[in-house]
Amino acid sequence: MTAPTLNRRALVLSALAGSSGLLVGAAQPASAQTPAAIRGNAGHYRFRVGEISATVLSDGVIGGPPRVYASDAPEAELQEALRRAFLPADHMTLNLNTLLIETGGRRILLEAGAGQTMGPNGGQIFANLAAIGLTASDIDVVVVSHTHPDHVGNLRTAQGGRAFPRATVFAPKADWDFFVRNDPDLSYMPVPEDFRRRFGAAIKQSVEPVARDIELYEAGAEIVPGLTTIAASGHTPGMVSFLVHSGRDQLLLTADLAYHPVINVDRPWKPGPDRDKDAALSARRRIFDQAAAERIPVLGFHYPFPGLGHLLKTETGYLWVPAGWQF
Repeated sequence: MTAPTLNRRALVLSALAGSSGLLVGAAQPASAQTPAAIRGNAGHYRFRVGEISATVLSDGVIGGPPRVYASDAPEAELQEALRRAFLPADHMTLNLNTLLIETGGRRILLEAGAGQTMGPNGGQIFANLAAIGLTASDIDVVVVSHTHPDHVGNLRTAQGGRAFPRATVFAPKADWDFFVRNDPDLSYMPVPEDFRRRFGAAIKQSVEPVARDIELYEAGAEIVPGLTTIAASGHTPGMVSFLVHSGRDQLLLTADLAYHPVINVDRPWKPGPDRDKDAALSARRRIFDQAAAERIPVLGFHYPFPGLGHLLKTETGYLWVPAGWQF
């Protein structure tokens, strides 16, 4: 079935919750403390995928200069896109939307979150688990799409132990080989050298408590019944998207195929942190095309909380349509 093409319409975006500090801070262990600036609003959102119970759990926010996430955008066009979307010109806030699914008697967390490896406003997942009556010890499985710090930072406690003490942790083998087993060349990242050094160190420090018994997987693997990985390399060597499925219902988690709908979905600009920008673009088009054609609901890891919506195919690319809030 061919997806319909639509004329681009005016952007209508839900407000961003809170703001973050610098693009990245010195690597720190994860913390369950909630900064006062982002207390008060709900940090969890429940829904279902067929028979699977699902809950978006916010780990807070990170962010940085918009140019980092739209590396090839003409400056005037980038500023106009931000202005039209009522977003700041000098700072882009990125949410950290982890997903807890409950299926087959197990609780499976998709993405561990950043902790405070990338600024002071991460590490909220533990408080949000508590808000739904759970603790880190209740998590049976943690699966990360790739090993960047904002996806693995919460694997380590402030004391250096396992933050999810009972959980089996799964990570893509290609990322583990590149980032953990070697000293990765991060010169492709459009950030200062000091940032790159802290970034690489944060990965190794975050995964250290789980390194002995990590479960490495290849793209395409079904981690548990109802959770399939989809090859999406380019952003990192082994990044995957996740497909949660139950009966006829599906949910596609796009990981870091796009950072923010305004600049990477509604506009076609390439994220600067993509290691192989051509491969990342190919993966983005392939997976976005499938989501649009099959009308699969999508969860964007960095999109405005709770990050749920749909992708539409347009004459020039794609359009993000946020899902209505379910009370």
